[in-house]
Amino acid sequence: MSVYTFLILFFVVTIYSIQTIADLLNIKDLSSSIPLEFEGYYDKEKYVRSQEYLKATTKFSVVSSTFFLAVQIIFIISGGFNYVNTIAVSFGLGSILTGFIFAGTLFFAYEILKIPFSIYSVFTIEEKFGFNKMNIKTFIADLLKSWIITIIIDSIIFAAILWLFINARKYAWLYAFASIVVFELFITLIAPVVIMPLFNKYTPLENGELKDSIEKYAKKENFKMKGLFKMDGSKRSTKSNAFFTGIGKFRRIVLFDTLIQKHSVDELTNVLAHEMGHFKLGHILKHMIFSFCSTLIMLFVLSFFINEIWLYDAFLMNTRPIHAGIIFFSFLYEPISLMVSIVSSYFSRKHEYEADTYAVKTYKKPEAMINALKKLSVDNLSNLYPHKFKVFLEYSHPPVLERIKAINKILFSKEL
Repeated sequence: MSVYTFLILFFVVTIYSIQTIADLLNIKDLSSSIPLEFEGYYDKEKYVRSQEYLKATTKFSVVSSTFFLAVQIIFIISGGFNYVNTIAVSFGLGSILTGFIFAGTLFFAYEILKIPFSIYSVFTIEEKFGFNKMNIKTFIADLLKSWIITIIIDSIIFAAILWLFINARKYAWLYAFASIVVFELFITLIAPVVIMPLFNKYTPLENGELKDSIEKYAKKENFKMKGLFKMDGSKRSTKSNAFFTGIGKFRRIVLFDTLIQKHSVDELTNVLAHEMGHFKLGHILKHMIFSFCSTLIMLFVLSFFINEIWLYDAFLMNTRPIHAGIIFFSFLYEPISLMVSIVSSYFSRKHEYEADTYAVKTYKKPEAMINALKKLSVDNLSNLYPHKFKVFLEYSHPPVLERIKAINKILFSKEL
């Protein structure tokens, strides 16, 4: 093995170690005391249950990530990539189709290895803690549909990048970036009406007090809604959520049916005000721009390494096919990817505070917003005391106690 092989393995092990340390610190930071803010929401038994849920999911995460780390290391040092490439080349097809066979073989090998872990997660852990509503038929259907969608989308992107780096050479990274931007915008546009309905049923929110409240608020805020929908989240889980999706005329605000069942009209309107706040404050556009900039940087860096002999030597390859180089670069890029993720999560948490502030100041019912956050945390058995390092590393939302503290600060400052 070359020194570059050890460098790649060092990156893989280091990132695994960082994530595992964050998980272990998170468990160590558990507190047996129920926060004063959650008295009347959490009883002792359910609070203990939330901590048991965190322990179970963390243990599962560490075990599964350790397994896949071991698989990666064994596969790399045994020359697994070279073996798969030999098979792909043996069909005697063109460079694009050979690349598909190479990447497709790796994709399906990984997905098949994931199946037992997914089954255990859904039908043992989620079932034990009362979340799972999915049957095996739905599980298999979801798996097949997600494979088909992933294959279609990733094949288009992979083919474009591969073709450009084979043919365009010097400016391939720039052309690839432009292609990806156009394609991702197209997917974002059609996802709410083409992709998402493949997994869940979306029905317009029926007439009534909730719809009237939301429409009245939206009109006051001059927010033109393209669609307000209820999603059958209860088909798979008792967990609840709400989200904003799509762009242009396909823009939608979606409420889980489980969310509607458990919250008052004022609480739900606050949740929707929060989602509208993301749009009104430009968070969605900012996130998209950040994502595109990250992609641009990644492709630019890729252009420097794609033809380097040592990159292929690091994975014990006998040849230097571009399709393999694209995959290998993802390993090399992992430390940068982690840093980009940390920055993205930081701004995401900042945007959540801003959206909370927007909802509180425009709907002017902060108590209902706080109640909604508390109920969501209890219903989803959320960890109320996440370790700061775990939050720094992975959290896209601030811890609920910090969000409540920020809302109370607005109340005390009399800014409403």
